[in-house]
Amino acid sequence: MKKAIFILLLVGAGTIILGTVRSRGSQVAVNYRMATVEQGNIESLVSATGTLDAVTTVQVGTQVSGIIAEIGVDFNDPVKENQIIARIDTALLSHAVAGAEAQLARSQAELRQARREYDRINLLHEENLVSDSEFSTVQFDLDSAQASVQSTEVDLSRAQQNLAYATITSPINGTVINRAVDVGQTVQASFSAPELFLIAGDLTQMQILVSVDESDIGQIAEGQSARFTVQAYPEDSFTGTVRQVRLQSASEDNVVNYTAVVDVANPEGSLLPGMTATVDFLVETASDVLYVANASLRYKPDQEKMAAVFDRKRSEREALQGGSATPPPSSRGAREGTAAANRGMLWTVNDAGELDMVPVRIGISDGTNTVVMGRNLEAGTQVIAGVSSRASSSNSSNSPFQQQNNQSRRPGPPSPGGM
Repeated sequence: MKKAIFILLLVGAGTIILGTVRSRGSQVAVNYRMATVEQGNIESLVSATGTLDAVTTVQVGTQVSGIIAEIGVDFNDPVKENQIIARIDTALLSHAVAGAEAQLARSQAELRQARREYDRINLLHEENLVSDSEFSTVQFDLDSAQASVQSTEVDLSRAQQNLAYATITSPINGTVINRAVDVGQTVQASFSAPELFLIAGDLTQMQILVSVDESDIGQIAEGQSARFTVQAYPEDSFTGTVRQVRLQSASEDNVVNYTAVVDVANPEGSLLPGMTATVDFLVETASDVLYVANASLRYKPDQEKMAAVFDRKRSEREALQGGSATPPPSSRGAREGTAAANRGMLWTVNDAGELDMVPVRIGISDGTNTVVMGRNLEAGTQVIAGVSSRASSSNSSNSPFQQQNNQSRRPGPPSPGGM
C-alpha cells in the first residue's frame, strides 16, 4: 500500500514538472530593433516637383495669311531682336497695297473736284444767285469727298501694314526653341494667331514653376533657398531661390496646389526647358545636433512594461530620497506628455537588461530623422526603434507541423519491395 502511494506521488510530481516546462516553453521572446542616436546636421525640407522653363518665352505668330516663302532660322538658333526669321509670300498683299493707293488717288481727285465746285457755288451764293438748298448740296459733296479721302488713307495704311507683317521678325534676343512651319506651308491668321516659332529668352537664367501642395505652401516664402535635381544629371544637385509664390491656385483630383517660382542660374547651359525638377525647399536647418530615426519616437511599450518601468523609477527615487519621493506620473499622464508637439519619449535597455525611458524634447525633422534633446543623451546611445515577437517553445509536440513530421517519421509496415 505504501509503495502504491509513493508511485502515485512520483507520477503527480512528474506531471507538475512537465507543466512548468510547458509554461516556460510557451513564453514569448521579445527581440528589440535598436537604432543609434547620431550627431550631425538636419534639414527640414518641403519637397515638390516642377518644370524648368525660360524666364521669358515668346510665341511668334503671324497677323496675315499666306504661304511661307522663306525661313531664316532653325531649331536652337540664336536670334537677335528685330532679326528677320521668316517671310510670307507678298503677291496678294502687294496687290492690296496697289489697289488701296489707286483708290486713294481717285478719292483725292474727287475731293479736288468737289472743292472747285464748292468754291464756284459759294461765290454765286454770296451774290444770291443760287438757292441755299443748292449751296447745301455742294457743301455736302465736299464733306463727303474729304471723308472718302480719309477712309482710303486708312485702307492704304492697313494694306501697307499687312505687307509689313509678311516679314516676321524676332521680338526678343533669345534662342529658337520650336519651329512649327516649313517653306511652302500655308498659314491662316484668325482670331488667334498661329504659332510659327517659340523663342526663349536668355537661357543662362531660368525658372522652375513648382506645384506645391496647399498643406506646405505656408512654409514657402520669397527669398527662400531651394535645391533640385533633374533626371538628366541624377548625381548633380542644383540650387535656386524662390522669387514668387503665386496666389492663383489650381485644383486637380480634389487636391489644391499653388505655384512657386524658383529662379535658377544656368551659366553652362546644361539645364534645358521642359526638364522635370524635383525641388527641396529649405525650411529650417540645425547644425551639430543629436537626432534619431523617427521610428524610435513612435515606439511605445505596452501598459504592463510601462507600469513596471514607472514602479522601478519610483523605487529608485524613494531609495535616494528616503521614501519621500513624489509619485511618478501615471501611464495616462505619460501618454499625454508624449503627445505634446515638442515632447517625446525614447525607450532603451539599461546595463541590467531592463527597459528604461529617456524623456526628450523634439526639434525639426527631415522626414526620416528628428532632432532630440534630453538629459544624459549622447551620440551612440542605443534606443528601441521597434519590436519583433516570436514564441519559442521547448516542447516540440505543441506544433501541429512537428506532429505531422513526427508522424511521417513513425515506422510503418515494410513495403513489398523492401522485403
